[in-house]
Amino acid sequence: MSLKIFRTKPIADGESTGLKRCLSAFDLTLLGVGAIIGTGIFVLTGIAAAHQSGPAVVLSFIISGVACAFAALAYAELAAAVGGCGSAYGYSYVAFGEIVAWVIGWILLLEYSVSVAAVANGWSGYFNNALSAMGMGLPEALTKSPELGGIINLPASAIILTLMGLLIVGIKQSAQLNTAMVFIKVLTISVFIGIAMFNVHPENWHPFMPFGWFSTQPDGSTTGVLAGASLVFFAYVGFDAVSTAVEEAKDPQRDVPIGIIASLVFCTVIYIIVSGLLTGVVPYTELGVSSPVAHALQLMGYNWASALVSTGVIAGLTTVMLVLYYGLTRIIFAMSRDGLLSPFFAEVNHKTHTPVRVIVITGLIMSVAAGLLPLGALAELVNIGTLAAFVLVCLGVIVLRVRQPHLKRPFKNPFNPLFPILGMISCGGLMAFLPESTWLRFIVWLTLGVIVYFTYSMRHSKLAK
Repeated sequence: MSLKIFRTKPIADGESTGLKRCLSAFDLTLLGVGAIIGTGIFVLTGIAAAHQSGPAVVLSFIISGVACAFAALAYAELAAAVGGCGSAYGYSYVAFGEIVAWVIGWILLLEYSVSVAAVANGWSGYFNNALSAMGMGLPEALTKSPELGGIINLPASAIILTLMGLLIVGIKQSAQLNTAMVFIKVLTISVFIGIAMFNVHPENWHPFMPFGWFSTQPDGSTTGVLAGASLVFFAYVGFDAVSTAVEEAKDPQRDVPIGIIASLVFCTVIYIIVSGLLTGVVPYTELGVSSPVAHALQLMGYNWASALVSTGVIAGLTTVMLVLYYGLTRIIFAMSRDGLLSPFFAEVNHKTHTPVRVIVITGLIMSVAAGLLPLGALAELVNIGTLAAFVLVCLGVIVLRVRQPHLKRPFKNPFNPLFPILGMISCGGLMAFLPESTWLRFIVWLTLGVIVYFTYSMRHSKLAK
């Protein structure tokens, strides 16, 4: 059995996927920006500043950004050399073997699906606020889950079903919508930067580190710059979704590394600028609200800019859901094609060139979850799964350099193995600063995944045949 569970997948199997190659490096970069700029900059910036880092939230973003940079370089090398639409799942299958690939794929399913449902909850709040401003707000029973006293969060369910229809039509059309909305939210961020840079009060940056580097509170919560880094890491979740588009990129060996690295660099710079200005224009204690950027503009008296930012938030969260939903369907498609999930999910529609079955089933499940469950508290669970995937991707670069030294690598991770090792240390370190309750939920999910593997996946794997 030990040999079976560690069997590895060949890199090139000549398999025709049926997916359409239509995405350029520019499309891929904007997919990355669409996935990254959303909840992090519009929500978590204020929460982390108010409760964990203070003005030093800038350092929290830098620490998380550096950890992601090491992981991004690893993703870029493996995406160019190994390929496939399964992201870290596919790379692990080649580097470590089937059982590790399954665990990573199982983690990614949690990361992407919970992220989409959780972001849909946030999107619903902003959307209903916009309707209320026009006198058309929905009744409270249709904007809250049963646990919070409502019937269903209707806007959250509806937006996922809308994105489901868009993804069915085709990835090129989805990418075009993503491009338009990315420009909208970058414009709104530019408006905030333009206003804030002339309204900074340096005294708001003192004390700069009111919570120190790290401390544990009596209730089990954590504070400090490092705890803030573990939280705002959620802001970077999504750049790895670019690697799920390998089989739909025009020139994947060139374009995917460009898309991964360019989107991460752009968004990191934006995060640092915005978080620095945000804590400079108003005291950090005022930022513990659901929309800190819009709130800060209101406090400065720029109500028109606050309304514009709220519009950008709606656009921003839409693209986050779109790209993560896309990534989820491609990972399930890849796992199904390898036999680890039912072959029912491996069908590609011959008209739209998209895996319609996967898109519909996952869309319905996430729509129900977003409508009936308050999922915002699961951000830390998403983080721990993503960090675990990043650690293994960094390790995968080192393993493949040893096992397959002559493999063609159009993009090479510089200073190997230093950068991959630093990526493993930094991402593993951020995992250590997450609460014990998050680790417990993560272990329960992994246990369930191992059960599924040994009862179904191991026997139905294509490599087993």
